[in-house]
Amino acid sequence: MREGSLDAPTRHVIPWRDPDYYDEAKLDAELRRVFDICHGCRRCFNLCDSFPRLFDLIDESATGELDSVSSDGFKPVVDACTLCDMCFMTKCPYVPPHEFDLDFPHLMLRYRAFEHKHGRVPFVERQLTETDRNGRLASHAAPLANWASKRGNAVTRPLLERIAHVHRDAALPRYHGRTLTARAKKAAPEVNREAPAYGRKAVIYATCFANYNNPDIGTALRGVLARNGVETEVAYPACCGMPQLEHGDLARVAANARKVAGALRPWVDKGYDVVSLVPSCSLMLKFEWPLIEPDDEAIQVLSQATFDAAEYVVDIARKEGLADGMKPLEGGVTVHIACHARAQNMGQKATDLLRLLPDTDIKVIERCSGHGGSWGVMKDNFEVALKVGRPVARQAVENGTAFVVSECPLARDHIIQMMEHQAGAPPAVAPCHHPIQIMARAYGL
Repeated sequence: MREGSLDAPTRHVIPWRDPDYYDEAKLDAELRRVFDICHGCRRCFNLCDSFPRLFDLIDESATGELDSVSSDGFKPVVDACTLCDMCFMTKCPYVPPHEFDLDFPHLMLRYRAFEHKHGRVPFVERQLTETDRNGRLASHAAPLANWASKRGNAVTRPLLERIAHVHRDAALPRYHGRTLTARAKKAAPEVNREAPAYGRKAVIYATCFANYNNPDIGTALRGVLARNGVETEVAYPACCGMPQLEHGDLARVAANARKVAGALRPWVDKGYDVVSLVPSCSLMLKFEWPLIEPDDEAIQVLSQATFDAAEYVVDIARKEGLADGMKPLEGGVTVHIACHARAQNMGQKATDLLRLLPDTDIKVIERCSGHGGSWGVMKDNFEVALKVGRPVARQAVENGTAFVVSECPLARDHIIQMMEHQAGAPPAVAPCHHPIQIMARAYGL
């Protein structure tokens, strides 16, 4: 027997079509097996709130061991997991191929799949994660939607908190009237034929967030790639399904995976790379979809052809070299490395990208921001999200840079809100969310 973490972690296919996957007794037995291993190790105590909740539950029991803990107490442990994968990727010594075969995030996913199958996910919470429907509706009435969701709105935010359980102080993403796909239909940036990478072609997977909430990220990436000789198209067949994954709706995730992969496969066959704008979506395309639909050829092909946005630009820089023309940015940049970027096991590509800028001070934060997608804005989780992310905000405030960005734009908004809490006033930072927007500025785009 070898100690864990001596080999690269591997993951098993998710058997969500197998009836045993939803068997309550077998699920409880696996929870107890894994929780007992976690109790004996505790290496993960300083990650998300799942582990402190689990260890307190055991420590405060009659025997101080798992045998005296009721299974009824497991739900708060599961609810605190944001599926960030950091325990699996960076902390746990017992992940496969170790014989203990421990995959904590995917066990939490199994519990949520059981709850979803038995109708235990509240209706309103499920409606909040209908990102495509909500985005289409809100984009047609963006000023009204943004007024209603704005922090400090004493009319709508208390009502939203009461009905949808979204904390009244949580920063929510804004909507745009002109989506990224609508912008892409109007005009494409002129491709620089003199660039070293001229000849590359990429289709940008818009993602629901960039399409409806922050199309400037996609515009910035298209501009940077065009400057570097890359012909781009924009496609958005549907959401990647990450919001539904968080609720355990694996059938819905699989349906979205098949739809998106079927739409993007022809681009790959024509020689296009696929570039995803948000790391959570990149993670789904690269790693989660193949585990949910392992026999779908289009999904497997797409997995191998997909790049995260920063990863793709760094790949150009290393293989062909970037086009000239970037200028230094004064004031420096703080970049947060998102958990779902780290979970892709590709290194700090956002840091590598920003260090390509000339004479620009780059400061890096590699720690969970605590936002957890829709998890962090919920009334029951918001204070925990602030607690988990407080060290990130503290470091960002101390850095005092002119720019604060994250590969995950939602995490960036959460960090800015926490910086405001700590400093007592909104931080004086430029309105850039993603590292690719910083590079676009350096190119003068």
